[in-house]
Amino acid sequence: MAEIPVISSHILHGLPAFVRQELGERALLQANRAAGFELELTEGRNCFVPHAAVLGFVNAAARAAGEANLGLLMTPMMNVSNYGSFGSYVLGADTLGQSIERAIAALRYHSTNDTMSVAIVGDEARYSYVFALAGHAGYDMIASAAAGVLLSVLRAYLPDAWRPLRVELNIHRPRQTGQFEDVFQCPVIFNAPAVTVVAERHHLSAVPHCASWPTVTIEDVARNRPGGAPRGLLDVVMAQIRAQVLAGSVSIDRAARPMGTSVRTLQRELDRLGTDFRSLTNAARIQRAIELLRHTNSSITRVSAEMGYSSPANFARAFQKVTGRTPREFRSNI
Repeated sequence: MAEIPVISSHILHGLPAFVRQELGERALLQANRAAGFELELTEGRNCFVPHAAVLGFVNAAARAAGEANLGLLMTPMMNVSNYGSFGSYVLGADTLGQSIERAIAALRYHSTNDTMSVAIVGDEARYSYVFALAGHAGYDMIASAAAGVLLSVLRAYLPDAWRPLRVELNIHRPRQTGQFEDVFQCPVIFNAPAVTVVAERHHLSAVPHCASWPTVTIEDVARNRPGGAPRGLLDVVMAQIRAQVLAGSVSIDRAARPMGTSVRTLQRELDRLGTDFRSLTNAARIQRAIELLRHTNSSITRVSAEMGYSSPANFARAFQKVTGRTPREFRSNI
């Protein structure tokens, strides 16, 4: 199988609630089904999802609501400050220029196969981003939202009255362009090679205009994702399973679909790697159960239910098989 690009689920922060409020419960239900799990149940957690799952979520929500301009509706709510330690690191820089450089340096802990750059052309600073699945069906909505994220970095350092020189989008020119210019409050160029926000070069020396962020280093970002965002098939599948475990239900079908593959192909590839989906799911569930038993006061019955076991007895047997102790014995020895 080809490498499957993934991205932090932080990019969808607040989006499920937005879809429910603006588009309705039906749209959210279909969007979650397309993504492979209920995204609200993983908000605030360091999960990685395939880029295709992000496209699937947005596309399904837009279709269910008949809203072709969902990307533009999303744009004002997109903010790098919601992106966990990555966002805190980016916005903790002393100047705008340093903030952009931090985003570029830390991108590998946020996603795979995406690119980000800054270029100085005359008196202009061009801050650009390319989504791994740019050009795929439904990407038009992602492009507008991505521009919103780039703008959130600049607006953290620039006055409220600041406006970009222009925004460039790597999508086909739509019939109606006025809505784009209304949202971005500047000229918008289409058919560009990347999503780009263009500002005056001298703004790169701007300092934050709001309260300082807690000190976050790139090592802090790295600790949240040792080695960077998952790349190999096994790591990507485990990331999918962990997200599903947090959401309360695990399914190989919901894992395979956003990865752009079939259940049979995924099973075959895992077999080639010497494992299977059930074993990976059990490992992820037991690891999460260990965390809950160690760090919370949740009852063993509740932990069992959260991990999707049909009964506490089944949970105890599975837990003991992996750890050599029952959940009760494990907790009593903490």
